[in-house]
Amino acid sequence: MLRIGLTGGIGSGKSTVGRRLAELGALVVDADAVAREVVAAGSPGLAAVVERFGPGILAADGSLDREALGEVVFADSRARADLEAITHPLVGRRTAELMAQAAPDQVVVYDVPLLVEKRMGDEFHLVVITDARPDVRLRRLVEQRGMQESDARARMEHQASDEQRLAAADVLLDNNGAQGDLDAQVQRLWDDRIVPFEANLRAREAARRGDGAEVVDYDESWPLHAERAIARICKVLGERAPEIEHIGSTAVPGLDGKDVIDLQVGVSDLRDADDPAFVDALAAIGFPRIEDVRMDHPKEQLPDPSLWVKRYHGASDPGRLVRLHVREMGGAGWQYALLYRDWLRHDRQARDDYLREKQRLAAQFGGTDGYAEAKEPWFSQIWPRMQEWARHSGWKP
Repeated sequence: MLRIGLTGGIGSGKSTVGRRLAELGALVVDADAVAREVVAAGSPGLAAVVERFGPGILAADGSLDREALGEVVFADSRARADLEAITHPLVGRRTAELMAQAAPDQVVVYDVPLLVEKRMGDEFHLVVITDARPDVRLRRLVEQRGMQESDARARMEHQASDEQRLAAADVLLDNNGAQGDLDAQVQRLWDDRIVPFEANLRAREAARRGDGAEVVDYDESWPLHAERAIARICKVLGERAPEIEHIGSTAVPGLDGKDVIDLQVGVSDLRDADDPAFVDALAAIGFPRIEDVRMDHPKEQLPDPSLWVKRYHGASDPGRLVRLHVREMGGAGWQYALLYRDWLRHDRQARDDYLREKQRLAAQFGGTDGYAEAKEPWFSQIWPRMQEWARHSGWKP
């Protein structure tokens, strides 16, 4: 089941996106609605809240007086913790019940206002954030919701910053313009990314992109994409993956490269990577194993193939290609990947030389496979330069 976390600052249009995704066929679960439901009048949740905070938090009709409860917990961290201890398990159980109603091929969207603030991004295959400038959001809150400007500003200031939301976003929808513009963005997202992602996830297949060996300008968002992928992998693998590193060209600031994120997952023993639970955990979050890739190219200085064995996973998400190289920590392939990345980060001449080689080969080869094979002589030739740099710099993996 493809799970999407949807959020955005107050007044950004998040709810509008949620309604549009529901129209397209997604099951949308509204976290705010669930939170209200579990403390509705006559519910066990409300009874537990009254038992803890007293009848003063009830309205005349027996429902929860949210303003009164807010006054009690706003400035009291212990009271807030007690309230969360009551409501969070109820919300979690009810959310799970609602999500379980989804069809096997249905996309589930969880509309969560505080997704960024609570750092929930690693719970979803995709985080979609609706974005609008602060002045646009403020105007909407005042004109469309009738809020006082001071109240609207206060609400906005207590939410995540634009920078924090950008760092958390796999997809950023621009809602500064007309309604039709937002609708068109959601439609493209659904058609071009969500639908094929869901199909790939269900089939446990990696996405493929047909742009060959194109080398693009360095993108400052590459490390953020890597961080989000690493967080998701850490969540499901835990101690089975003691080390996860961003490697390859996209891990070298300022270096142009293919728009593909390479990650190295270090394991204590490569047999751990063959455990069905390990393989299934990665497939469930959108990183199925690619069985026909079982090793790196041996380098001339270390020609023994057994030193270069690995496992390989690709991303099911067609909108963000990620490759996972699972290697035994301490092995030749593991060390080479780290040394090569760090050497390029610290040696400007090395970066320039590699970029020229990539551009030459990209122009020559139209297919990714041919391009990758053609780079292998370069990787062998530069081994002495890398080793020399490691000795002089005192580098250790």
